[in-house]
Amino acid sequence: MKKKFAKAMPSDSPLTVIPREQHPISRKDISDNALKVLYRLNKSGFEAYLVGGGVRDLLLHKKPKDFDIATNATPEQVRQLFRNCRLVGRRFRLAHIMFGPDVIEVATFRGPHDQIENNDRNQSHKAQSGMLLRDNIFGSVEEDAVRRDFTINSLYYGIEDFALRDYAGGMADLNAGIIRLIGDPETRYREDPVRMLRAVRFASKLDMTIEPATAEPISRLAFLLKDIPAARLFEESLKLLQTGQGYKTYKLLREYQLFQPLFPLIQPGFTQRGDSLMEKLLAQVLKNTDFRLQSDKRVNPAFLFAAMLWYPLIEHAEKLTQEGGLQYYDAFALAMNDILDEQCRSIAIPKRHTTTMRDIWLLQLRLPRRQGRRANKLMEHPKFRAAYDLLELRASIEPRHELKELVQWWTAFQQSTSSQQREMISGLGSEPIRRRTRPHRGGRVRQNRNNG
Repeated sequence: MKKKFAKAMPSDSPLTVIPREQHPISRKDISDNALKVLYRLNKSGFEAYLVGGGVRDLLLHKKPKDFDIATNATPEQVRQLFRNCRLVGRRFRLAHIMFGPDVIEVATFRGPHDQIENNDRNQSHKAQSGMLLRDNIFGSVEEDAVRRDFTINSLYYGIEDFALRDYAGGMADLNAGIIRLIGDPETRYREDPVRMLRAVRFASKLDMTIEPATAEPISRLAFLLKDIPAARLFEESLKLLQTGQGYKTYKLLREYQLFQPLFPLIQPGFTQRGDSLMEKLLAQVLKNTDFRLQSDKRVNPAFLFAAMLWYPLIEHAEKLTQEGGLQYYDAFALAMNDILDEQCRSIAIPKRHTTTMRDIWLLQLRLPRRQGRRANKLMEHPKFRAAYDLLELRASIEPRHELKELVQWWTAFQQSTSSQQREMISGLGSEPIRRRTRPHRGGRVRQNRNNG
């Protein structure tokens, strides 16, 4: 990405009010449910604004994924106004207004987190690293604006006058294509290290440039991601890699040293020229994922993670074979446990996905064995298509001729009639008898219960 540079915006930027006739946001582009919440809060005497990514995307003529609202009503007051409300979060108390599958998130204006409050639930607490462990100090809209992460997310749309309120120079940065943190970047990253990932994600998603002062601390503070719960990082990884700009995001993650904390098993396979099999596979699977998403097709996180971790898996399996004297299949089963255990320490991949990953991986060993009824049985496997896609992906980057022949065979087999399939199977000949040796010191390979 070509770097742009801009002068730093002072933290005390004055309020700019942009009247309706000078901005493109119309109520017809806002969800009916979000409007209901805004109007009810407003009629009940509270301030209420549409804020964050919804406003940003509307200004960029994009369709918002969701609509968030900020108000001076406390979470308990919001719950009293809406029977379909539930309060969520301890670190950051929020109100979710439920309209069937549609959820409108309502946050109370945040104030300075060193402010003293008597209410035990309105507390702010920091870890020694500077990370905010609890942030429930309420304040005014002006205080809320400077507590937000990026200037482009600090624009407030009011339902009373349909005007935009810009407290941090967000409109100027939006027009200039700049991602800029509000406040001191290092302090803000230490408060919530996920902001580093968000900076990269917005730069990729919106085709913008991270402002130099915002970018400078990222590489040296990347280690702070280790303090983020692995479950939260799983959700963040999906936003990074499965929203249509995964390949571009991946390159920025590497540039800012953010990839290693997320995928420590993959990092050792990187080369200076970026031409290892692992890097080629990673680039191709991310490009394919982007293409599917841009074509409005579904993607499965399990397939993406199975492909990303394929080469670390086989490398570890080969190491176990050589060092432990195990037969390859048994070493492979142990390696799956080890790889998933290690990866889930960084990103807590749910069991429903790790189970699918295991199926995809094990089918890579079974796909070459097609004699008799095996080929037809393999095609009946619910994860056959995903396994075939990974096989095809591997064949596109690996130089092995037999792998390409295997893909060609399976491609033709899927397109053939029953009689043609029988001929293809008979043309394979018989398979040599393979004997399995028992694993050393432990007999049967035990599957890890925590990861499927």
